Amino acid sequence: MIRKHSLLSVMAALALSASMLTACGSGDSSTSADSSIAAESSSAEPTASAAEESKAEQPAAADLSRSGEMRGLTPAELVSEMTVGWNLGNSLDANSSQGLDAETSWGNPKTTKEMIDAVSAKGFNTIRIPVTWGGHLGAAPGYTIDTAWLDRVQEVVNYAIDDDMYVILDSHHEEDWRIPDNAHIEAVNDEVYKLWVQIADRFKDYGDKLVLEGLNEPRVKDGKDEWNGGTEEGRRCLDRLNQTFIDAVRSTGGNNTSRLLLVTTFASSCVKRTINDVAIPEDKNIAFSIHAYTPYAFTYNANADWELFTWDGSHNSEINSMFGDLKKAFLDKGIPVIITEFGAVNKNGNDAEIAKWVTHYLETAKSLGIPCVWWDNGYYFSGNELFGIFYREGCSWYTDTVTDAIMSVYNNDNSSKSN
Repeated sequence: MIRKHSLLSVMAALALSASMLTACGSGDSSTSADSSIAAESSSAEPTASAAEESKAEQPAAADLSRSGEMRGLTPAELVSEMTVGWNLGNSLDANSSQGLDAETSWGNPKTTKEMIDAVSAKGFNTIRIPVTWGGHLGAAPGYTIDTAWLDRVQEVVNYAIDDDMYVILDSHHEEDWRIPDNAHIEAVNDEVYKLWVQIADRFKDYGDKLVLEGLNEPRVKDGKDEWNGGTEEGRRCLDRLNQTFIDAVRSTGGNNTSRLLLVTTFASSCVKRTINDVAIPEDKNIAFSIHAYTPYAFTYNANADWELFTWDGSHNSEINSMFGDLKKAFLDKGIPVIITEFGAVNKNGNDAEIAKWVTHYLETAKSLGIPCVWWDNGYYFSGNELFGIFYREGCSWYTDTVTDAIMSVYNNDNSSKSN
C-alpha cells in the first residue's frame, strides 16, 4: 500500500528524537512539520545554486565508488543467500522537501552508518533502500539526477555494502509521473529508461550483493482496481516498463550485464489476478518483487468489524494460500521471488501477537526459499501506519519480542547483539 506520512506522525517523530539524544545521532531531523507539509506537493527541479551548495557538502562520486565481485550465481542461488531483510522506509523515499533535506522531511533522522550497523548486527542480512527520484530530476529530455542526491544515495548504499549486506535499491513513490496507461506510456517509458541508465551507470562496478528494483507498486493512482490488478491496459503498460527497466540497466555494461534485477506485478500485488497476468521478461537474471501484507485484517488498521488484533492460527491458511499462489506463478517456472515489503502494524502493543504471526509467515516463506523484507517506516508509538520496529535515533529496537521472533526463524539468535 502507499506509505504516506501524516502531520501527526511527523510531529511525533520530531518530539521523540528531541527528547532522546543518543550516540547513534539524530541527524538533520529539525525540519518543522509545517514546512514539510507545505512542501509536500512540490516537485520542482532544485535550483542551480541549491545543487551547487549540496555538491560542496558531499564527497565526490569517485570517492564513493565500490568495486565488487560477480560470482556467477544463478538468481535462485543468489536469492537463497538472503535470509530476512529490513526496509529503510520514509527516509530517502520521502518527498516533502527538495534537495538533501528530503531525507528527513517525514520526521525520520538522517541515516547514519551506526544505524545500518545495528540492523546488520541484529541479524538482518538484506536491506532495501527505497528512494524517490522524481523530485531530484532535471527537465526533459535529459531527466538528469541531481548529483548531490545520487551521491547521498550511494553513500547510504555503501553503509550496507561495507557490512556485507545484500542491498536492494529501488525507485519509490513515483506514481505522480510514472502512470502506466496508454495516455502517458510513451513519456513515462522514456523517463524510466533515462532514470535507470543513470542509476545503473553509477553502480555498475558493484558486486552481485547489489540488486536493483525497477518499479515500486506501479499503478494508476485512484484508478480502477488500483490495488487488485488494475486494468488490462495498465497491466500491459506495466509489462512494457518492466522490460524498459531491464533494457536500461543492461545497456550500461560492466557488472550490470548480469546483475540480479527485480521486476514486479501491477501495484506489486500478490493477488492471483496480478501474478497470473504479468509478462515474465526473457532475461536470465531476474526475480519478482512482491508486497504481501497478509492477511490485511491483521497487518493493517482496517477500522472494520472484521479487523484482527490477535493471532490464534485460525488465519494461517490465508498465508499458506498466498505463498502457494506465488509458488505456482513464479517458483515452479524457475523465477525466484522476494517479498520486498511485509509487516504488521502495532495495535496497542500487540507485539506478542505479531510475533506469533511473523513466525508462521516467515517459516512458510523460508520453506519455499522466499526472502522477506520488513517494511519499517520509523513509526511505532504514534503516527500513520505503525510499522516501526527499529528506533533509529537510538540504534535500538522498539520491540525485541518481534525482532527476536524474526531471527529465531533463521536460527540466528542475535538478541545479545541488540542494544
